[in-house]
Amino acid sequence: MLTNRVKELRARHGMTQGLLAESVDVTRQTIVALEKGSYIPSLLLAMKIAKAFGLPVEEIFYLEEEER
Repeated sequence: MLTNRVKELRARHGMTQGLLAESVDVTRQTIVALEKGSYIPSLLLAMKIAKAFGLPVEEIFYLEEEER
């Protein structure tokens, strides 16, 4: 399962969902879905988000082991 730290990082940077959405050229609803874990971003979007936070992609998005 792909997990992310978008909500945590956005709050740390004092960004609203709307501001982050605007900076990566998506809707606020996309950011909401991403933060809830109901949307898996494209590689391009993941890279734009990483650039917005000034971090490598793997520090924002990571695979979480699923229990069998």
